[in-house]
Amino acid sequence: MTGVYVAVAALVLAVALGLVWQSRNGVMRARPEREGAEVERLGAAELGAELGERATLVQFSSAFCAPCRATRRVLTEVAGMVDGVAHVELDAESHLELVRRLNVLRTPTVFVLDHSGAIVRRGSGLPRKVDIVAALGETTS
Repeated sequence: MTGVYVAVAALVLAVALGLVWQSRNGVMRARPEREGAEVERLGAAELGAELGERATLVQFSSAFCAPCRATRRVLTEVAGMVDGVAHVELDAESHLELVRRLNVLRTPTVFVLDHSGAIVRRGSGLPRKVDIVAALGETTS
């Protein structure tokens, strides 16, 4: 009978963890404010592309990542809809120093930068288009 209790407990724990994972997947979080911490900025030299006039959507991807392809479509569509927004996709494996510096733990990870390259929002997983547009609303032109 103890085995049944262990199996049920493991199942409940797995379901709870899955629900937490699902609720956080693709959510665009604000950059954590730390007193005395300098705002993280990314420039054209680091990205290998020019920043957008209004904002830049930076996507870290990997070769065998299915959600990365869907994320690319969403971000390309948003960049096409909103004037002054650029989309830059970086291969995480080719940019390991930047991945470590920005604490990218999985792909796809998306950063929303303002016109000066300051990180405004970040999220992991497939983001919703409405969340990306809302994050762009926080950038200043």
